[in-house]
Amino acid sequence: MDKELRDRIEILEGDITNVQVDAIVNAANTSLLGGGGVDGAIHTAAGPELLAETSKIGGCPTGEARVTKGYRLPAKWLIHTVGPIWSGGNRDEDNLLARCYRNSFKAAVEIGAGTVAFPSISTGAYRFPLQRAVNIALRETKGFLQTNESIKKVMFVCFGKVVYNTYQEVFKEVFT
Repeated sequence: MDKELRDRIEILEGDITNVQVDAIVNAANTSLLGGGGVDGAIHTAAGPELLAETSKIGGCPTGEARVTKGYRLPAKWLIHTVGPIWSGGNRDEDNLLARCYRNSFKAAVEIGAGTVAFPSISTGAYRFPLQRAVNIALRETKGFLQTNESIKKVMFVCFGKVVYNTYQEVFKEVFT
């Protein structure tokens, strides 16, 4: 069974705005109006239509997800999720990050996405410890894939070698 699950996951280093998938997950901020890092890159690549749509949504609480069109991105859909800001681990950060993945998968199923690409949520400006965040991401993904067959491929698009290597390392632990 784990081989089937492993075959549905791809880890790559690159620019998430260039991947050919049905839905890209955006590591957004609570306003959904764009920001730095992945969020800024996605807003820039999608074009001004994205900001026009997100400004009508009214934000998104940490751990939840909202869906918009992908506009100028190769993906039809964007799933915006707000990861927790790391505060030492005493403010339910692990659970909030896990909810980002659960709610993103739920949104992907609702829009009929067969392929989804995730960035490393909360590990940049929000300072969530990388190894810990990757462990949560991969465990939530494994749990989802064990119970749902509608999503055929989950990609983790890593920005930089350190993130990529960490995903590869944790993947071997979680999917053995």
